[in-house]
Amino acid sequence: MRVQFKKALDTAQLPVYSTKGAAGADVYSAKDYKIPPGDHMLVDTGLDCVIPEGYELQIRPRSGLALKSKITVLNSPGTIDSDYTGRLCVVLINHSDVIFNVKTGDRIAQLVIAPVTQATFEWTDQEKQTERGSGGFGSTGV
Repeated sequence: MRVQFKKALDTAQLPVYSTKGAAGADVYSAKDYKIPPGDHMLVDTGLDCVIPEGYELQIRPRSGLALKSKITVLNSPGTIDSDYTGRLCVVLINHSDVIFNVKTGDRIAQLVIAPVTQATFEWTDQEKQTERGSGGFGSTGV
């Protein structure tokens, strides 16, 4: 499958899979940023989207950034629809107590492409009977 991007900034880099078995491709910052502790920021990748119809791009955190620096994607996973043609940006949040510096070319998130299924939503008066029923959080055990 081919996914294309328009290079909107000279510093933009195409997403790259780090390993042969990787599901997510690394996404890079196209600018420098300083994210204060407890704050969030929209980080520009410098890429404009050209997503194939019937697919979405999901933006997910990088586990290393989360573990080592307490940096994650605020709206994770972020969904980018195929009819969006604007800039690919990532909302990063700094959960640490120090300023986090993002440098041009830093890996900031992962991108996963996934097929989209659209459903038809409708009302019903029927109740579905299951063993679990309406049990919510923690209802299936510890």
